[in-house]
Amino acid sequence: MNILDNAYNIADELVRIRRDIHAHPELGFQEFRTSALVADTLREIGGIDVVENVGRTGVVGTIGKGDGITIGIRADMDALPITQNSEESYKSTNDGVMHACGHDAHTAILLGVAHLLKQSSAEDNWNGKIKLLFQPSEESEDENGISGAMAMIADGALDDVDVTLALHVNSTAKAGEIALSDGYSMAAVDVYEGWVYGSGGHGAYPHTGTDPIFMASHILNALYAIPSRFINPLEPCIVSVGQIHAGTTSNVIPNALYIHGTIRSFDPNVRKQLWEEVERAFKVAEVFGGSYEFTLHKSYPATFHSAEINRKIQAVAEDFFGKEVISIKEKAFGMGGEDFAFMTEKAPGAMFMLGAATADDLNRAHHTDIFDIDESVLPIGAAVLAETARRMLIA
Repeated sequence: MNILDNAYNIADELVRIRRDIHAHPELGFQEFRTSALVADTLREIGGIDVVENVGRTGVVGTIGKGDGITIGIRADMDALPITQNSEESYKSTNDGVMHACGHDAHTAILLGVAHLLKQSSAEDNWNGKIKLLFQPSEESEDENGISGAMAMIADGALDDVDVTLALHVNSTAKAGEIALSDGYSMAAVDVYEGWVYGSGGHGAYPHTGTDPIFMASHILNALYAIPSRFINPLEPCIVSVGQIHAGTTSNVIPNALYIHGTIRSFDPNVRKQLWEEVERAFKVAEVFGGSYEFTLHKSYPATFHSAEINRKIQAVAEDFFGKEVISIKEKAFGMGGEDFAFMTEKAPGAMFMLGAATADDLNRAHHTDIFDIDESVLPIGAAVLAETARRMLIA
């Protein structure tokens, strides 16, 4: 059996599925139609044990019953709250929601993997099994800070998993290019918010009260100085401010000001230090006679990719497509976060980036209203994931 040939044989079906999902996007933990499509497709393939409502709206399909290792292959299913700007026939039919990050492609690819590995399980002597992890809500967390990966783990989806695999399309990289990064490859994500309090007063008599806007001007300087003055400059990290709100009119000094931002890092020790330094910046308010309240939301950890598993992915990609399509990153993919990190904490794993830039020369960046991909990469992703898992099971 040639997995690559079989992947190209089902390319049209992968495109059909991807476009169906793309036209019907659903937000995190609301992927009811998508989950039903996934479960129905897995049952149509046959020979796959299908469990629905895992991690609320997730689906798990299991192939094989061997006593060897269990490999979990993950695809996220959720969309984003963005109004799509497209004239394509498969554009979003749900107002204000679109697949702007490629999760529709990931889901279609993993269904392709299901086709390919079901064929393999009937022809090869497997020593283990595959768990297909169709995950909800990667892009967002619920009111209790729970994301889709966390919810699936809490439901036991990874209890018997020894290795985790995944991919992510990259709409800004050449179609078919495969990028790998060893070690910490995507950043830990934390969110902070703080209230700065003064007494407020009349804008014409600022000396009679305390001004939270004045205090915030010093807090902002302290926040922006953290990465360059309080953290080892050899350790990548970011402290950003995304929201500032205060006041109602020109001649009233408000009595409160709100600041909301994000923290990104890789090293766990640096992450803890950042938590402390960001709160310490808010203490500046006390120097000027004010006070503050500070809240830290600890979100996704940094994603760690196993070098050993990356070499297995690399070997498959080189055998299928040649060394010229492989890019080994000496640094992390970037400061973006990914809740696949929770899965690689549970079981060693790796995610590769699959270039999927369109040929129209538009920058169809992720999380924008014109996001789209070159669909010719769908069988490439399915073949690499399936063959990597197959080789692990017959080793």
